Amino acid sequence: MTVRQVVGGSGSAVRGPGGEGPRRAPRHVACVMDGNGRWAAQRSLPRSSGHRAAETTAIDVIEAARAAGVEWLSMYAFSTENWGRPSAEVDYLMRLVRRVVRKHAPLLHARGIRCRFLGVTDPRIPPALARDFADLMTLTADNRGLTLTVAFDHGGRRDIVEAARSLIRDGLPADGVTEQTFAAHLPFPDTPDVDLVIRTSGEQRISNFMLWQVAYAEWVFPPVLWPDFRAPHFLECLHAYRQRERRFGGVPPIPNGELRS
Repeated sequence: MTVRQVVGGSGSAVRGPGGEGPRRAPRHVACVMDGNGRWAAQRSLPRSSGHRAAETTAIDVIEAARAAGVEWLSMYAFSTENWGRPSAEVDYLMRLVRRVVRKHAPLLHARGIRCRFLGVTDPRIPPALARDFADLMTLTADNRGLTLTVAFDHGGRRDIVEAARSLIRDGLPADGVTEQTFAAHLPFPDTPDVDLVIRTSGEQRISNFMLWQVAYAEWVFPPVLWPDFRAPHFLECLHAYRQRERRFGGVPPIPNGELRS
């Protein structure tokens, strides 16, 4: 399947089932980048080799998302739970992420991509890496292309707890707490809800990822491990999303005006 076939020729819209109208690319796609360790183990390599191989996939997916008309892309790079991994692996990941950020910053900026980092509150993050994150956000802040959010030292439950604390500090009465006011206290409150979550390697877990934002997301679980995941796989996931009927708890009408059971 080619890029043009998946994105519907020269644009990002395709006809829905039965030709009832165009279905555009999901506005916000989130990726749980799973399978680096297993990829390395299958090749009798250290886990670090799997993490290193993941870099190519990440860049490939970013480019594919931008070309397909996705407006927001979120990638789960390091969770609050990942601090429990062996210290040598954590240290390697910190060095690797810093190298990747510095290496690809010019390309991301040239592509008009706005970069954000969700999390980044733990004091164990090396100060040099935290500065690189801040510098990249500043560099790309005015870009108006794809918004790339890298979840690093991220936990969905922590975000919800911090939002609740923020509401309390602001003195908002209980009756004033709505979904809208609560969401306004989350990190990057302008982030739209996630439409599609892709978790590679076949695992089927949320893993504490953007819990508020994925409430109505569609999920796909391609079996391919993240280091082997490429643009065609990503586009197949977009194609699968377009075939689904998103009801949001409702019941859509059928052509003769009656309701489906």
